[in-house]
Amino acid sequence: MIAQIDMTYIKTRPTRLWSRMFSYTFFEGRPLTTRGQWINPILFKLFSLQQRLPPMRNVKAPIFILGTGRSGTTILGVVLSMHRDVGFLNEPKAIWAALREDEDLIGSYHRGDARYRLNASDASPALIDSAHHIYGAYLRLTMTQRVVDKYPELIFRVPFVRQIFPDAKFIFLSRDGWDICASIEYWSSRLGTQVNGDTHDWWGVNRRKWNLLIDQIIPEHRDLAPHADALRKLTDQRAMAATEWIVTMREGMRLLEELPADVLHVPYGRLCADPERMCAQIAEFAGLTYDPVFIDYARTTLTLPKPKNEFALPDMLDAPFRETCAALCAEEAF
Repeated sequence: MIAQIDMTYIKTRPTRLWSRMFSYTFFEGRPLTTRGQWINPILFKLFSLQQRLPPMRNVKAPIFILGTGRSGTTILGVVLSMHRDVGFLNEPKAIWAALREDEDLIGSYHRGDARYRLNASDASPALIDSAHHIYGAYLRLTMTQRVVDKYPELIFRVPFVRQIFPDAKFIFLSRDGWDICASIEYWSSRLGTQVNGDTHDWWGVNRRKWNLLIDQIIPEHRDLAPHADALRKLTDQRAMAATEWIVTMREGMRLLEELPADVLHVPYGRLCADPERMCAQIAEFAGLTYDPVFIDYARTTLTLPKPKNEFALPDMLDAPFRETCAALCAEEAF
């Protein structure tokens, strides 16, 4: 589906069609595993123009959806986009790459050095000003009041984002680890490609994202760091996905502890099982007004996924994976 739009979406709230198509066409960019990458240089020129123009609208309390990819972040963003005040950006990594070249983990827009973590000190006054100009232009051009930005890897950059948008709200979406591993394996087998001798898949250009994860995030985990060399050599997509899931879920749980007022945990299973209650909770947390159309759309669209079977993990991952599962279940029960 183009821009995640189907007939149910159009019939539920036709006025949302403009905002969603405009987001997809002029702000989200085209990553390396998709078609239409010819438009990216045009978008970067538009971003540059927006940075030089006077501010078009104040950016109030943007909402960021964080987690591991394939955990339901896209469908949550689509559901939120049905709210009358919301404009939804589905992984607008082109915007972030325009702000900082070294943020591109995949290699869709830049191939130089990249960093998994960005801190408050990495948000210069000029960058903050540019971000507000771009997101303000987005709000004005889509005729919306609040931005929802779904970019899962920003979970490792929350201090950076908060320096730019001090009133930002973060939704940490979690999903069962076994489901995530199966979904990432399927994604890579379906969308992974070879381009001019390079592999383009879930892990970026020639495992760029994977190598950055091993180099920059794994050393922070005492139970995984001793196995860094062995982890780097992994080729099994499920085991690689399990590694990403472990460190991402741990990061999310740490944020919940450190920033309880600004981070909301949304378990995907609970969201699908009780969309009305969970969407009302999200709206209250984010400061969104009550909107029955948005909640009705969630009730109609969200379905509980069929659980995936467990599988054998390498010994070095089995205990960390299961311990993270247990910690996450305890957090969900809280």
